[in-house]
Amino acid sequence: MIGLKLLFRNAFRHKLRTYLTIFGITVAILAFGLLRTVVDAWYAGVEASAANRLVARNAISLTFSLPIAYREKIKSVSGVDEVSYGNWFAGIYIEEKNFFANFAVDPKTYLEIYPEFVVPPEEKTDFLKDRKAAVAGVKLMERFGWKIGDTVMLKGTIFPGDWDFTIRGIYSGRDKNTDESQFFSHWDYLNERLKDREPMRADQAGFFLIKVADPDSAAGIAVEIDKLFKNSLAETLTETERAFQMSFVSMTEAIMVAIQLVSFVVIIIIMAVMANTMGMSVRERMGEYAVFKTLGFGGGYIGMLIFGESAVITASGCLLGILLTYPAADLFTSQLGQFFPVFIIKTATIYLDILAALAVAIIAAIIPAYRAVTVSITDALRRVG
Repeated sequence: MIGLKLLFRNAFRHKLRTYLTIFGITVAILAFGLLRTVVDAWYAGVEASAANRLVARNAISLTFSLPIAYREKIKSVSGVDEVSYGNWFAGIYIEEKNFFANFAVDPKTYLEIYPEFVVPPEEKTDFLKDRKAAVAGVKLMERFGWKIGDTVMLKGTIFPGDWDFTIRGIYSGRDKNTDESQFFSHWDYLNERLKDREPMRADQAGFFLIKVADPDSAAGIAVEIDKLFKNSLAETLTETERAFQMSFVSMTEAIMVAIQLVSFVVIIIIMAVMANTMGMSVRERMGEYAVFKTLGFGGGYIGMLIFGESAVITASGCLLGILLTYPAADLFTSQLGQFFPVFIIKTATIYLDILAALAVAIIAAIIPAYRAVTVSITDALRRVG
């Protein structure tokens, strides 16, 4: 108990310096935690992928579609349980800044393949019955203040025109990493209008979603599906949902690597600041450590005091940084939630914060502790300040 009291007194003897150092550590831990969470959020779609789902698209590019007739052929492949389909709709609500993911899908099969999108039974029934109906995620509903029965108009980009939808259901995520900010409408509604306005674009799907019975056979099934359409006018590229999601993430891989590097640079910088603080603290008290030595205290005890002081300062900053990470994440989500719909601070991130703080505390105290332990009593007593 006496030793602990001494550690706190030493740590806060020079209050201004200590408080500024704690503030720096707090900012560093906060920045480190948020940057790591941004990386996690960017990969949220990959992490949410299911092993029993495949995605088939045009082998040339996602911007090219596939005939809807492919669905029955895909469904005939051994090991395939269900096949759904859809199009990236890319409608705009009022103005472009109100971006959110919106798809035209086959509602019944889509919700079967994605059980993590939980829609109340009555609302699901209403959604399935009305071709102009739509289902929106909880977060999206909160963002725009929508409610069941509201009419929402989206301005078409890929599919020009004004498109009216009636909100018939609200889905919530079964899992923490489920995106609750998406908007789903009926593919049939889209297709009917295309038949009238642009018949050449009708009866086409942007992608097929495939549920397989055995995840271990997914790779083989993907090969079989692509063989069906080999040398056709619209060849397919079928891959696991995880690989499909990674194809988008890989486009910004350099940015994610840069963010990860910055998060570690922040820790290295605060490590240097902490080392400077401990260096000044030990230099100022070198005479005191000499007195400890004359009283019979060994180098281990003196080293413990210095490492303990470093740990007290670092732990204080780390705790404040972790506590501030949660409200900072809420603020981040409120401002940029449309780009990071799943922004969750993982337990692993908190562990990384603690590990980073521990590394700072230990490394920053190594050289000052070595000097205090190895300096002779006479040399230490000669030092002033």
